[in-house]
Amino acid sequence: MATIGLDRLFYAPITEAADGSETYGTPISLAKAISAELSVEVNEATLYADDGVAEAVKEFKSGTLTLGIDDIGTGSANALTGAQIDSNHVLISASENGGVPVAIGFRARKSNGSYKYFWLYRVIFGIPATNLATKGDSITFSTPTIEGTIYRRNKLDGQSKHPWKAEANEGDTGLGATVISGWFTEVYEPDFTPGGTD
Repeated sequence: MATIGLDRLFYAPITEAADGSETYGTPISLAKAISAELSVEVNEATLYADDGVAEAVKEFKSGTLTLGIDDIGTGSANALTGAQIDSNHVLISASENGGVPVAIGFRARKSNGSYKYFWLYRVIFGIPATNLATKGDSITFSTPTIEGTIYRRNKLDGQSKHPWKAEANEGDTGLGATVISGWFTEVYEPDFTPGGTD
């Protein structure tokens, strides 16, 4: 079903263990969402045998998330890009700064009034783009965009795989009510136990 809206944009800090596996912090509101564009890159290999395709493999490699937001704010810019806040509460971006991985969550409203929910498990953002324009005869809003690279997470799920995205459609048969009600209170963890949780 087509989506007609976007809201509830959150990020969750990631703490990495010695083995590289992630633990997610409490989700924090990032900004008011204007747009989210997600593109995916795959690794592809084809094995030919007996004059034909014997095997074909396509696996997630990485993705790009471009967010249009109303304002990034000093605290969020610090958390996402590694820019530092000085003693006068001024955000200082240095060439040595690099983004730290975070999880990104949001939801998209569908045309029937229900929502599609997302968590991207590991995103590293670059420096936000700034678009400015002088005021003319009409008012034009200038808003920042920030682009991040999506990676699979290091932590294995219950099927010994490395997920990169969780997606839930409100109203789907079998989707537990607590999954949706708790979506933005913590980063969703895959659950492959028989019957799942409700």
